[in-house]
Amino acid sequence: MDESHDLELILRSQTPIVVIESQDERRMLELLQAVTIARASSNYVPLFRWTLTDGLQRLDISLEPQAINSEPRDVLKHIRAVTKPGVYVLLDFHPFLDDPVHVRLLKDICMQARKVNKQLVLLSHKVEIPRELESYCARFDMALPSEQERTDIIKKAARTYAQDNPGSKVKVDRKAHELLIRNLAGLTYADTERLARNAIYVDGAITHSDLPGVMQAKYELLNRGGALQFEYDTARFNDVGGLSRLKKWLSHRRPAFRGDESVAHLDAPKGILLLGVQGCGKSLAAKATAGIFGVPLLRLDFGAVYDKYHGETERKLRESLKTADVMSPCVLWIDEIEKGIAGRGGETGTTQRVLGTFLTWMAERESQVFVVATANDISTLPPELVRKGRFDEIFFVDLPGDEVRNSILAIHLANRNQALKRFDLRQLAQATEGFSGAEIEQAIVSSLYAAHAKSEPLETAHLLAEIEDTRPLSVVMAERIAAMREWAAGRTVPCD
Repeated sequence: MDESHDLELILRSQTPIVVIESQDERRMLELLQAVTIARASSNYVPLFRWTLTDGLQRLDISLEPQAINSEPRDVLKHIRAVTKPGVYVLLDFHPFLDDPVHVRLLKDICMQARKVNKQLVLLSHKVEIPRELESYCARFDMALPSEQERTDIIKKAARTYAQDNPGSKVKVDRKAHELLIRNLAGLTYADTERLARNAIYVDGAITHSDLPGVMQAKYELLNRGGALQFEYDTARFNDVGGLSRLKKWLSHRRPAFRGDESVAHLDAPKGILLLGVQGCGKSLAAKATAGIFGVPLLRLDFGAVYDKYHGETERKLRESLKTADVMSPCVLWIDEIEKGIAGRGGETGTTQRVLGTFLTWMAERESQVFVVATANDISTLPPELVRKGRFDEIFFVDLPGDEVRNSILAIHLANRNQALKRFDLRQLAQATEGFSGAEIEQAIVSSLYAAHAKSEPLETAHLLAEIEDTRPLSVVMAERIAAMREWAAGRTVPCD
């Protein structure tokens, strides 16, 4: 394994302190043991492990545990006093690096390390090294399981299931098996093993029904910052009235996004920016994009990204974007992007750094993450975000036309178990001229309440009465809507 080779090189370099940040402690200790045993023929160096609970123990050979030097200060003094070579793995030592006495002892060990060939390995989920020790340190990043390793992990889980259930054999759908291998990417060895085992032990099979649960569990493991929201059950384009040009555009790019061999010569699509009138289906179109691509939907909440502490906002955004990369293939939906990227009062410095982080990610990402950003006011967006190359296309979602309003009425009535033959959809479509899709839906909801109050079935007359009493946004804010539509003409691609 390459990582074994890399770790051995670091150990042979006799760097006094090796820093390893990993959640997979067991796997890392196994790797250290394997490297130590491989060096047994020449230059053998014993391996020790220290924990606050068990103290210092020999790890490379089987010995009865002797809980000695359990206190951090005692174990550092012991290591400093030892005159023989050794590798000492200190587990979860990060809370003790703030103590000046510990720092001094560590520095003493580092200064004598080359004479005695002693090395310290600081293994924890996160390690912040004091500046006094930085020149003595090297970092090792443990690679996540490769595709072949993930395949082997799934096979191992299948064999274990067969042993636990004599006479049973795991049923495997080939396509689902391939997707499971791909969807487990980005997790530690232990998490990969656990999710693979869960997927198999539910029903003794690997099928497409296992994938939503795997992706949900993977998201929960990765999204510890809370700025991303996950939704696997996305909308279908049949649930969206109109947007015919957008639907066609996405359908043409679906094979390239999915990585089909027939379109390997084409660049994978990056994303789209949806502008338009409020309530006309931008958010629903984002959900339906994930549906047509057949991938999970992640929603980035900029409200959860911004933090009052310096540097925390950028860190949260980087972690969220990293999670999206690991969750790929997926659709990343950024709703009302102007509220997160445009100026936020006095926070212009933070906003500029957020914009820079986001633009850098968009330019450099290699993962299958399709970005769908929605905005109501493009005038507040910076030019560097909307220039060609950032997004594949900028679509404008306008007020629905007569035919589209007809289909929207039919969708919402059918969703509420109303027989369409009882309604004059043509008359209703004409009456709702200037209405957005959201306003049409609300008119239907209000009409249902009115009909229920009269103990009557919903009829066209109820809907017409409610429509008559409604003042749509295109009337209430006529000037602003007109200006938006005028600006979009010739600058954007209409969705219909």
